[in-house]
Amino acid sequence: QIRPHNPPSGVSLYGRGHTTPLIDNSATSIHLTMNLSKSALTTLVGLISASSTTAFTPSASRAARSIASRGLSSVNTAWTRRAASTVSSSCRNVSGGTALKANVLKLTEPAKDLLPNVDVFIFDCDGVIWRGDSVIEGIPETLAKLRSLGKKMYFVTNNSTKSRAGYKKKFDSLGLSDVPAEEIFSSSFAAAAYLEQTKFKDSGKKVYVIGEVGIQEELDLIGVDHFGGPEDGGKKPDMGPGCKLDHDPDVGAVVVGFDRNINYYKIQYAQLCINENPGCEFIATNTDAVTHLTDAQEWAGNGSMVGAIKGCTGKEPTVVGKPSPLMIDYLCEKLGLDRGRICMVGDRLDTDVLFGTDNGLKSVLVLSGVTTEEKLLSQENTITPDFYADSIVDFFVDETAAVEAKA
Repeated sequence: QIRPHNPPSGVSLYGRGHTTPLIDNSATSIHLTMNLSKSALTTLVGLISASSTTAFTPSASRAARSIASRGLSSVNTAWTRRAASTVSSSCRNVSGGTALKANVLKLTEPAKDLLPNVDVFIFDCDGVIWRGDSVIEGIPETLAKLRSLGKKMYFVTNNSTKSRAGYKKKFDSLGLSDVPAEEIFSSSFAAAAYLEQTKFKDSGKKVYVIGEVGIQEELDLIGVDHFGGPEDGGKKPDMGPGCKLDHDPDVGAVVVGFDRNINYYKIQYAQLCINENPGCEFIATNTDAVTHLTDAQEWAGNGSMVGAIKGCTGKEPTVVGKPSPLMIDYLCEKLGLDRGRICMVGDRLDTDVLFGTDNGLKSVLVLSGVTTEEKLLSQENTITPDFYADSIVDFFVDETAAVEAKA
């Protein structure tokens, strides 16, 4: 069953805007615990309280099935782990110091610390494999070396603009033709998988799409009726006196993915469906703040589109992309993977690394994308990978060093 990622309203799991309390260096361990700031304790209580509520599900019957199959304790454990992590990070920070500098290790000996302990690598794509339409230097050779070691690889991206077939074409165009379509998982696929596993098709309802062709192609594969997307890119609602925008009462879900042609018509149509159609689901492929459309700069991500719909509906979406456990659950259940031998590799703390830490995976943050070393090691950051590296090329940094030493 699916466990969508739905943080409780008003609580940040990502550390954004969170001020870590400072602890007096001279205090004993007992006093360190007792002197936690009131705000830290309030955060802990709020998170633990939130853990007692079940994650959002489209209907009570699906919620019952999910709880029966996994047990409510699995939901509680995830939230409690995040709460404990928040307080643990607060305890480690001392006045005038940055605790994470000592606790996040830069990967310098991958042949000893990483490669022997991992059978499966899950790679993010944007900022890890490529930036915009340019493959990152050394990536083809690195992937070939990992394959030669017998490592399995999967490529999981929050970008919903393409389907799995569309991403296969992109891999091929960048000289990565050795990557088969079966190793690629996009958030557009995750949205379709969510609807398929919750038996949305049986409802006879339709999906309104804010997004691009990737979502539409994946919905076609599961036989779900849909409309919107690129076809509504040039539409404008008539807003003269007495005018209104009519919407289809048979829309049972609105899927919001990255949309380079989002407009007011789409926003209005989505809010009408969500606010006025009973039981209409609000599904987000991801909530990434920025993305890599080109290698020249960062661009506003799907979080801006999702935020627009949240703002006019007052509702939180069901998020199916990272850090939701949907795709890792799918991989482990369908392919029989051992979570303890999987490593998530990405360039984002609040999606990629959190996807790893929240789902029992090892994690490596690479600095080839959106996250800087300064942000990773800052006092404000509470999300900690096992290692960090400049790029995945560093997975063989000790091998390169040995060759250079011989030369």
